[in-house]
Amino acid sequence: MATPPFSFTLHHCVCCVFAWRETKARRKIEEMESSGEMVPFPLLITPIETNYRACTIPYRFPSDNPKKPTPTELSWINLFANSIPSFKKRAESDDTVSDAPAKAEKFAQRYTEILEDFKKDPESHGGPPDCILLCRIRELILREVGFRDIFKKVKEEENAKAITLFKDVVQLSDAIEEESKRMENLVRGIFAGNIFDLGSAQLAELFSKDGMSFLASCQNIVPRPWVIDDLDAFISKWGKKPWKKAVIFVDNSGADIVLGILPFARELLRHGTKVVLAANDLPSINDVTYHELLEIISKLKDENGQLMGVDTQNLLIANSGNDLPVIDLASVSQELAYLASDAELVVCEGMGRGIETNLYAQFKCDSLKIGMVKHQEVAQFLGGRLYDCVFKFNEVSSC
Repeated sequence: MATPPFSFTLHHCVCCVFAWRETKARRKIEEMESSGEMVPFPLLITPIETNYRACTIPYRFPSDNPKKPTPTELSWINLFANSIPSFKKRAESDDTVSDAPAKAEKFAQRYTEILEDFKKDPESHGGPPDCILLCRIRELILREVGFRDIFKKVKEEENAKAITLFKDVVQLSDAIEEESKRMENLVRGIFAGNIFDLGSAQLAELFSKDGMSFLASCQNIVPRPWVIDDLDAFISKWGKKPWKKAVIFVDNSGADIVLGILPFARELLRHGTKVVLAANDLPSINDVTYHELLEIISKLKDENGQLMGVDTQNLLIANSGNDLPVIDLASVSQELAYLASDAELVVCEGMGRGIETNLYAQFKCDSLKIGMVKHQEVAQFLGGRLYDCVFKFNEVSSC
């Protein structure tokens, strides 16, 4: 059958329109990137000043003596202090830094001094301390003494291992015919991958001795009901109508991003959801960065640009502007704010972004906070167990 004479023109007109829109959008993003100014995440309930508090666990209350550390502050200061040896060990072995052992010792001494200062005067060093400030000071000291990415080597090794398993994990998931069962399997995969967290002193020690098996971790997820368990409600919403766009704040490198989040994101793509993966700007612990995530995706795509048969045109990678293992959504990159403004689902993944911060964050659209509890202090606050799971889904009817 002959091709209608107008089809060539119409096709190219449509392509030109889409190309113009893409160019315009990219130019808009580039303009925002060049300004470097951080802005509030647009889907937070406003006014942000009265409706949003990044940190989940209150270390102190207004009635507490400002000059005396609270029991909760002391507990968390000690938790950060207990992580210093594992950070020091990683820093000592950073062969990209000259005199690494001496600089690692300097980091350990300086961070220990500041934590001790907080015990004497909670208002010192920009306090009183919370999880964001304690993380930020640690990162600043590492950078000041000369370290940029002390977990770079282990991230590269774990990414490489996870990439070899991606195909098998996806095939196992795709073989599950019932959609609700398949989604639950993908969620368990996120929890299993989220174990790869070298910010936890206990897990860092375990990892250095034995490594971690993704499939074994899947089998060892604590049984439901989890400490917060809205999985049934999420699956029910999932089965009714797919979200048009989802923004996922991603967490760790290795199994977490490759075998946990990406199979989940792929499933969203299969159902017609546009997915924005928001990753850190700068390295922090073993969290995946924006540039590392771009590289991972490029390695997983086939020659047709697909992820195991699923088109990736609707998969976008955004630089969140963040440089910590936790995140304050009152301050994100303009690029992310622009891409997220019309999202219908926000996912905060990992203990840092979805539990220790943002667990109670309220959004203008549906939201999911998902992560594994890897600190005893968090487990006690939630009334759960160590290595328990959090799956908190909030549905907004007007979204």
